[in-house]
Amino acid sequence: MGYHSQWSLVSVIVAFMLFNAVVSTAVGQQTLPDSRQQISAAVSPAPGSMQAGAMVLGYNADTTLSTLREGTNNLICIADDPRDSQFHVACYHKDLDPFMERGRALKAKGMSRKEVDLIRRSEINSGQLPMPEKPMALYSLSGPADAFNYDDATAEEVSPTYVVYIPFATEASTGLATKPASKGAPWIMEPGTPWAHIMVTTGETIDKQVETESP
Repeated sequence: MGYHSQWSLVSVIVAFMLFNAVVSTAVGQQTLPDSRQQISAAVSPAPGSMQAGAMVLGYNADTTLSTLREGTNNLICIADDPRDSQFHVACYHKDLDPFMERGRALKAKGMSRKEVDLIRRSEINSGQLPMPEKPMALYSLSGPADAFNYDDATAEEVSPTYVVYIPFATEASTGLATKPASKGAPWIMEPGTPWAHIMVTTGETIDKQVETESP
């Protein structure tokens, strides 16, 4: 292959790469919902009476997490991560935030779930990481990537999960087994740990409309 042919081939490859980069950037900008849309999706797992007052964390164009709306009640809701291939949003009691935020920070460093748990357990035991010893709720919705319609704030065929964190709770202290006794029955997960929690999964999918207009 001659010099000019090689240069032409390189030029074509470079042009193709630049084109792909531009297209990828444009697609990313198109698919990232705006702040109002992210807020609507983020609060969708919460009871209707709690949606308008929840604090909301969402994603910027560079996928960093930031506060989209300050809250007036005890819930913090997190928008769907645009880097994830599935739709998942969650709302939890604000006293869980140090624990949740620490988990996100450690995960961002590439740590495994086991490594994250070991570090958080050590920090909770030392008092470095606060974990209130009281019941705290979490609500979540999960589904396929297109499960939430951002135009009309409606979730379709999503799976709800309801969680009550009771730090250090056990089977003996709650009377709950580590597996559901029947479909939809509550059970205890991670008993005896600082993040022990009661799980309720219905096994059903639901449709849900955001009940309050996000301010």
